[in-house]
Amino acid sequence: MAEPTKGLVQVYTGAGKGKTTAALGLAVRAAGHGLRTCFVQFMKKGWESGERAALAKLAPAIEVHVFGAAEWGDRTQAAPDTPWWGLPPSEEDRAQAREAFEFARRAATGGDWHLVVLDEVFAAVKYGLVSVEDVLGLMRAKSSRVELVLTGREAPPEVIEAADLVTEMTEVKHPFEQGVQARKGIEY
Repeated sequence: MAEPTKGLVQVYTGAGKGKTTAALGLAVRAAGHGLRTCFVQFMKKGWESGERAALAKLAPAIEVHVFGAAEWGDRTQAAPDTPWWGLPPSEEDRAQAREAFEFARRAATGGDWHLVVLDEVFAAVKYGLVSVEDVLGLMRAKSSRVELVLTGREAPPEVIEAADLVTEMTEVKHPFEQGVQARKGIEY
């Protein structure tokens, strides 16, 4: 196994599709070289995903830890027709995000992992569940041998500035515009 000598910070952001997929590809590549990955998913507990089923077959090289309420948002604080993405976070959303971030902090600083992914951490930042200061603090505190990957739309400028690698996925065209809904095995 070729252990990394210097772990960097990677950011996958932007409005286009492929941020989580890029992080998954990196995790699979790392597993192929005998490196251990801790994949922490924020706000994704309420639905099944093909990536979790596939990555379970790669354990213990890759472990996925999913956090989030069974259903997003506090419907009591919004109009009945508000879409899920327009709902304010519930107390359960807040508690799950805190737990996810603390778990990720232990993974990134503890020395048991080579690659630590915080999937959709920037969504948690957008909704006020995790602070930009917390993310920057984790970037500074991570073990020097841990490669840290942060994903999600709208990465804060301070995080982009502090990261070693930043990739922005840009949406040029998406089937959702023609009414095609998320497809099992393709989008989740």
